Amino acid sequence: MQQRSEITRKRIMEAATRLFANAGYNATSVDQICKEAGVSKGAFYHHFSSKQAIFVALFEDWIVALDDGMKEMHKENIPQTLLYLTNMIPLIFETADEHLPIVLEYWLLAGHDEVIRAAILAPYRHYQDLFAKLIEEGMAEGTLKTINPQAAAQVIVSLAVGLLIQGILDPKGADWQKVASESIQILMNGLGKEDIGLSL
Repeated sequence: MQQRSEITRKRIMEAATRLFANAGYNATSVDQICKEAGVSKGAFYHHFSSKQAIFVALFEDWIVALDDGMKEMHKENIPQTLLYLTNMIPLIFETADEHLPIVLEYWLLAGHDEVIRAAILAPYRHYQDLFAKLIEEGMAEGTLKTINPQAAAQVIVSLAVGLLIQGILDPKGADWQKVASESIQILMNGLGKEDIGLSL
């Protein structure tokens, strides 16, 4: 029974993804999602309270996939750990590129919808806190200068978001993993106590 419920939920999310990508959030209705998924409205509302709820759930699933890829990220020191995270760039771009119209709509709707804005801000703050903690660890281990961890974390998150925007809008404009690696190297060499000669 549980497996059947999970299959139904997956079908609904896949249908919503297609419709949001092709028609946009505002032009997509719950009725259309149900028809596309081949389920009743009762089945839809069993899993999601609203169209807004499934839109947020799609974003949260993307973030969970990113978090799963970061579980084994710790390397020999903090600068190497941060550089290693650039290995996530292909996954981020691949996932975002598959659903580019939806990714753009997340940012667009965040300016008008408080619930969607809160859902998008949550991972920003999560990753900022994560990077701030890594910066603090880097200072404690002696590889990084004494700096404001939160400010440094904001720079890293801003860099990541900027690269994501460029990468999904202009996927062939550069080797984005290489750009990300080189950018982190520049940043870490600036934050390090000496030229730490980062390499993957």
